[in-house]
Amino acid sequence: MEKPVLVVMAAGMGSRYGGLKQVDPMGAHGELMIDYAIYDAKAAGFETVVFVIKRELEDTFRQAIGDRLSRHVTVKYAYQELDDLPEGYQVPAERVKPWGTAHAILAARKVVNGPFAVINADDYYGPDGFREVYNYLCTHPDQPGCYEFAMVGYRLGNTVTEHGSVARGVCEEDGEHFLVQVTERSHIEKDGENARYTEDGGQTWVSLPGDSIVSMNLWGFSRAFLTEAEARFPAFLERTLAENPLKGEYFLPSVVTQLLEEGKARVKVLRSADRWYGVTYREDRPAVVAAIQEMSRAGRYPAPLWGA
Repeated sequence: MEKPVLVVMAAGMGSRYGGLKQVDPMGAHGELMIDYAIYDAKAAGFETVVFVIKRELEDTFRQAIGDRLSRHVTVKYAYQELDDLPEGYQVPAERVKPWGTAHAILAARKVVNGPFAVINADDYYGPDGFREVYNYLCTHPDQPGCYEFAMVGYRLGNTVTEHGSVARGVCEEDGEHFLVQVTERSHIEKDGENARYTEDGGQTWVSLPGDSIVSMNLWGFSRAFLTEAEARFPAFLERTLAENPLKGEYFLPSVVTQLLEEGKARVKVLRSADRWYGVTYREDRPAVVAAIQEMSRAGRYPAPLWGA
């Protein structure tokens, strides 16, 4: 079996954040958020990183991330492009929004040949999650008639922001910690120690316990996931082009849910003891910078991270 690789979804421009947050320094020595993820992933065993980016941002990423990190891991690129569609389909006029996280992963189908983990470029996951998912991928190949996937779950209360809404995949698992279903909630807000979500623009709200397990897009898949996502993409397009052609998104969790409902896969819900940090909004940045500084002072990370 090929060694697992890490796929990093980095094509988003960070519209809510107000800029290209993937290349915004967070560490005391100019380290980016992705530096800490790659550092932890490398320590867990990942040796190859595939960045999914917009083609027009390649020079920016090479200068800010790829050329530097290529001294520590093997770096490859894949390009999420709006017109990367199955034969017979066209991009709707006036559509500028990317097709979503499942489409982002599909962009890597030509450079990923074995098991892989998936993360966002602008999140801090901590070392535990990378160790858990790497070890799982190395020891759980697909079984006859059943794909073996994994997801690192985080406590919802540790993933919301004080400064606006977030999108999260809310998970339900069985007694053996296998995923039953994941439901994408696109507008979740902090509510004291808990949270709440709305699906009608804030007219009504539904409470969510703070200890609910959510997906932060730290997944582990076999190569079969790419085959399944590609095969299901046309059905998504047929529905979306008819119902929501300018904004409909092909979510990674929706593909997982379909496979679970069909009995074609099972997903082990792993746990990380680390806290998740993110910069959904620019107002989140000071807290993230302070947390990274504290972890460096405590000895979790060297400073500078990659040495002099």
